[in-house]
Amino acid sequence: MSVMEVENSSGLAEINRAHREPQPLLKVSQLTKLYQPGKGCQAINFELWPGEVLGIVGESGSGKSTLLRVLSGREEPDNGYVQYQISPNNSVSLYGLSESERRRLLRTEWGVVHQHPMDGLRPRVSAGGNIGERLMAVGSRHYGDIREQAADWLSQVEIPVDRIDDMPITFSGGMQQRLQIARNLVTHPKLVFMDEPTGGLDVSVQARLLDLIRNLVTELGLSVVIVTHDLAVARLLAHRLVVMKESRIVETGLTDQVLDDPQHPYTQLLVSSVLQG
Repeated sequence: MSVMEVENSSGLAEINRAHREPQPLLKVSQLTKLYQPGKGCQAINFELWPGEVLGIVGESGSGKSTLLRVLSGREEPDNGYVQYQISPNNSVSLYGLSESERRRLLRTEWGVVHQHPMDGLRPRVSAGGNIGERLMAVGSRHYGDIREQAADWLSQVEIPVDRIDDMPITFSGGMQQRLQIARNLVTHPKLVFMDEPTGGLDVSVQARLLDLIRNLVTELGLSVVIVTHDLAVARLLAHRLVVMKESRIVETGLTDQVLDDPQHPYTQLLVSSVLQG
């Protein structure tokens, strides 16, 4: 069965459960970051609910990755705001926080999975050490406990535990990506940003990685914003889609709705190009 044939049948039910939460986890209003006209993102509005996976799709240069960097606090916007529900009765403006506070969020409550896994790993720190660093950022200090958790997570992401002391630079691309995922998820973050997490991997490795991501997201109840140019990846993982073209959102809706009955001419073009391919 191909990735495109795998149905995300539980998506609507999960979104309905998520919407019983009193507040969205992330509220984005008029978010704009432009490098030149049409390059970047502008006038972006949406809400992300607890437990929801939001896919951002569009062709190369549509502004997806710029939007992800601004949403995750790594690049300041020109205009607009990102409101984060830090606790049930307390929301904060992301760019009202200091840079050190935003970095702390990224080390603890948030995670970022990069397209190129070595961008998210320490190449000359062991696999176990890469996971352990994240645990230490949230206060873990006992070496035995850290190593035990690192070993458990290596197992969960299908990396042989006997490679716990090996350096990531000795791993295959698929193993590096799985290690990066383990490093991000070991602290059970509320929110994870993923930028083309299966890019550059061959089809069989990609399928296994997607299955792993989907299972972990469901088990941990994560909220995820995932950027991808691959509509098959979006269909498998995302409950809801945002379609971007030339820095703007042109369509949004439940994933199956958008992909099975696209309304905007650009979305229709994207879907038809996949079908024809």
